[in-house]
Amino acid sequence: MRIKPPLLTLLLAIILAVIAFLSLFIGSADLGAGDILAALSGSATHSTEIIVIDLRLPRMVIGILAGATLGLSGAALQGLLRNPLADPGIIGVSASAGLGAVIAIYFGLSAYFPLSIQIMAMGGALIATMILSFISSHDSSILTLILAGIGISSLATAAIALTMNFAPSPMSLQDMIMWLMGSLENRTVSDIIFAGPFIIGGWLIMRGVGQGLNACSLGEDTAQTLGINLKKLRMKVIVGSAISVGATVSVCGAIGFVGLVVPHMVRNIIGYAPGRLLVPSALLGAILLTIADLITRIPFGHGQLRLGVVTALIGSPLFLYIIYKTREAMR
Repeated sequence: MRIKPPLLTLLLAIILAVIAFLSLFIGSADLGAGDILAALSGSATHSTEIIVIDLRLPRMVIGILAGATLGLSGAALQGLLRNPLADPGIIGVSASAGLGAVIAIYFGLSAYFPLSIQIMAMGGALIATMILSFISSHDSSILTLILAGIGISSLATAAIALTMNFAPSPMSLQDMIMWLMGSLENRTVSDIIFAGPFIIGGWLIMRGVGQGLNACSLGEDTAQTLGINLKKLRMKVIVGSAISVGATVSVCGAIGFVGLVVPHMVRNIIGYAPGRLLVPSALLGAILLTIADLITRIPFGHGQLRLGVVTALIGSPLFLYIIYKTREAMR
């Protein structure tokens, strides 16, 4: 069944709005619709406004920004690299941001400066972005970009393991593990102020790449014949994805499978033109991550589910099912 992209975009936007509003009701404090609306209008009690405005609303906004970034970046990278297994992790930015955060935890910098983990994570992402930008600026091939991303990711992952191996205390090691598993808990307006401009900036850099991605699906030679500047296209997708994903990881931790699975889900609905997948993938990514965050709020024994674990538990079966259906369709 195929749905036209404008209709799918409208449907996803409505679903996202409904789920986002419902997320304001979910939490340890039992609040009704009247309480939520009163808090949003500024007429609720002080304690209710703190719960809704200072805790739940920022968590919801960051979840939407993060999910949209992962979905958009995954769709753009799969279109650029012409690789259905591509996701934001393939360019090495996620692992580099994780390394920066782990180093900040290792040295206990958050005790002196609350945003040190986010700043160090963003710093790691920016270093990876600079390396990828340098490679892209020299008109490298798609294969070189993939290999460079894998190399950066492998090096950062090894450095993370080394840092965790020499963790100064079991508490520091636990903090590193918990951060790498991802979470939206206790996120505040300051996190939005810190990461928001980078996330939006990355989106703006990728603006207008749809036509180029559609042309690239026909091959690089054909795309150049159609007047597409491949060097500029690669720079926009790689740098835009790197900056927005790096900012996302800096405030949410490592979150997998969203950028990989969401474009496949959208592709099965509206077809295979890469340029048409971008906006629907962003909306569906925001929906999926918001739902995953709602699941993490459910009490689970003596512990709590982490966001990265939930996205993997949701994404892995979905991805296997998509592969199975694709295989059936190709017979």
